[in-house]
Amino acid sequence: MTISLNQTGKRFNYDWIFRRVTLTFSEGQRYAILGPNGSGKSTLLQVISGAIQHNEGTVLYNTGTPEKPIAPDAFFRYCAIAAPYLELIEELTLTEIITFHLQFKNFLPGITPAMAMQLVGLEKAAHKQLRNFSSGMKQRIKLALAILSDVPVLLLDEPCTNLDAAGTALYQQLIKDYGGNRLIIVSSNDEQEYFMCEHRIHITDYK
Repeated sequence: MTISLNQTGKRFNYDWIFRRVTLTFSEGQRYAILGPNGSGKSTLLQVISGAIQHNEGTVLYNTGTPEKPIAPDAFFRYCAIAAPYLELIEELTLTEIITFHLQFKNFLPGITPAMAMQLVGLEKAAHKQLRNFSSGMKQRIKLALAILSDVPVLLLDEPCTNLDAAGTALYQQLIKDYGGNRLIIVSSNDEQEYFMCEHRIHITDYK
């Protein structure tokens, strides 16, 4: 799986968030998008994910050997994302949200719903509505649903938001154990979140 941006830019009204981004994200590599708060890191990640449309340039997705193009509106099948702005359905229980998620994406081979709950320390809350979860518990669920999904691309936006030290350590262990040979892109200002990323991209280079 590769994601290629060529002279890609995004603006809101007349203000350019970033311009002329030319980058290739390759399978098995791990990338960190870095920059000050409000600089456009999350916006770039959302453009990469296809969640928002860019205003100039191109974003291309390819998979397989030899590479075959993926339509932008089909890319969601190949990626999983965890981000603070993505909401959970709070009327559902933990068991129900996992069942709902699995209607769209499978877990990695060997991972069961019970195991997923256990891996993030929430097995005792299996039948509890998400509205009664703390912000840290909700973030653990988001990370489990993303990292444990059987997809080739993992997108993480400030993945340790609302996590304490134990939650951060759990996130790092999940990446080490289940990151695999996937393409991983992290938007962050915290090195604990992008500790595994060998490539560093500074959003300020594209202003």
